[in-house]
Amino acid sequence: MEPSAAILLALALDCLGEPPTPVHPVAWMGHFLGWVRRQWRGQTAAAQLAEGALGWSTGAALAAGTGLLVSRLPWYVQGPLLKTLLSRRALFGAVAEVGTALEKGDLPEARRLLSWHLVSRDTNGLSAGEVAAAAIESLSENLSDSVVAPLLAFRLGGLPLSAAYRLTNTADAMWGYRTPELEYAGKVAAKADDLLNLVPARLTAACAVAASWPAGLDTRSAWNVWRSDARLTSSPNAGHPMSAFAGALGLRLEKRGHYVLNSAGREPGADDIGRALTLARWTLVLAVPIMLVSRRRHA
Repeated sequence: MEPSAAILLALALDCLGEPPTPVHPVAWMGHFLGWVRRQWRGQTAAAQLAEGALGWSTGAALAAGTGLLVSRLPWYVQGPLLKTLLSRRALFGAVAEVGTALEKGDLPEARRLLSWHLVSRDTNGLSAGEVAAAAIESLSENLSDSVVAPLLAFRLGGLPLSAAYRLTNTADAMWGYRTPELEYAGKVAAKADDLLNLVPARLTAACAVAASWPAGLDTRSAWNVWRSDARLTSSPNAGHPMSAFAGALGLRLEKRGHYVLNSAGREPGADDIGRALTLARWTLVLAVPIMLVSRRRHA
């Protein structure tokens, strides 16, 4: 009962928003990873790979060790700490802000908000449809990465696994780029993040398909597009929730030069962001009970 109670408390506290940055554990993880990156001196691929692996493994061990210490405390202490490892309200709010800017016809502001909150790519040349698509893609992918995955990790391995997951996901976000500086240094963290997200991404996609029915969307298309397009992205995981959302919403989600999901769908508009948020809420309505009833493994 205690793990379930901690999950429910974390989700309830998430409605209040994020804690201040100076006391936010994920901000501390970011500071640590930034410090690690500044220490890198490797000039060869092997040296860079080793430095990145050492930095990631040290951070993951520290996060898991801290989680292990805290896991000895009661569920009503673990719940608030678990909340800091997920971000449902922040994600939904950021996506909604982009939708509001598009509804007002303020494309520059929508681009700015998209870049500030949700994506790392250059948004200056994106059309309104591309901005809407990117917001929906980010919503579906981060629904898995920032909500389902940390909760599932907690259910299976308590705060140690959930904290190690969040550290790994943050390292991938900061280091997981194919640039000369990060191609090898970020590789181990990126592969670890891929591994840890294998189950959450597919669970999120499956729940999105099922949730499309109560959300009043196209369940058959959600299933078909998920099965046909999930592997079209370079990530082994991101394409799963993104393709399920594309099919359910009847939208063509495209990132120029990278992928096209549900090519037969129509271009997204501002109104589709609200529909996507509705689908995301229904997806969690189905996903959370699964985590509440699943068995937690004990050491």
